[in-house]
Amino acid sequence: MDLRRRHHVSFKGRDDAPLCIVFAHGFGTDQRAWDAIWPAFAEDFRIVLYDHAGAGSCDPAAFEQHRYLTMDAYARDLSALLDELGLREVVFVGHSMGSITGILAAIARPEQFSRLVCIGASARYLDAPGYRGGFREEDLHALYREVTVGRDRWADQFAPQAMGNRDRPELAEHFARTIKSVPADAILTVLCSIFQSDYRDTVGRLARPLLLLQTREDAAVPPEAAEYLHGAVPGSELVILDAEGHLPHISAPQRVVEAMQDFVRAAP
Repeated sequence: MDLRRRHHVSFKGRDDAPLCIVFAHGFGTDQRAWDAIWPAFAEDFRIVLYDHAGAGSCDPAAFEQHRYLTMDAYARDLSALLDELGLREVVFVGHSMGSITGILAAIARPEQFSRLVCIGASARYLDAPGYRGGFREEDLHALYREVTVGRDRWADQFAPQAMGNRDRPELAEHFARTIKSVPADAILTVLCSIFQSDYRDTVGRLARPLLLLQTREDAAVPPEAAEYLHGAVPGSELVILDAEGHLPHISAPQRVVEAMQDFVRAAP
């Protein structure tokens, strides 16, 4: 199948713009998660949005359990999509799992990327000796059990924790609905591929400018994990947003836009 159709690719902004921004969403969301972000760049950039395999309106047949056991498969999808679209030196903006997707793709195919913005990114979510990822083994086993027993009930519990902003419950309610849209036979594989990943020995090979955006309070990525990634990638920038939750592009889009404006528009 045509990769544009497979990943439900959407084009926004200026078709004749010399520069292109590609947005990659995180777990439990789809390309609509960027609806409050991309319009700020539409006058000067060509905008490309897409859905990961197993998410949004991506062709359900695209998700093969055995293929998506790590983030590497999502990175290969991204590179293949950029090849099909004939894109090089794109500005990449990713959230959470989408962030690592972009970093891995840029390491493997640096000519496809000019610079990267990563929101709520982590090289590893599981705690390890001398490293705090935010989750213990027992936490993950409990999470997997809860998802297996009742995906929807788990989504209703997880969404408020991840979203934060308890004074705006509608945000968590919306996030819970999008989590529930992830196919039941895919969600556990997706979660395992994210939470069992460990790219600490890989991320340092990134040779493109990287801007890391992190909220002051994130239930999925503690400050130590953000600092680790910042220290591991030479020349990267880390900006702590005056916002809370793991999805600031949804809960505090203006702060995200302000933080990435100069970096995105910088000369190659």
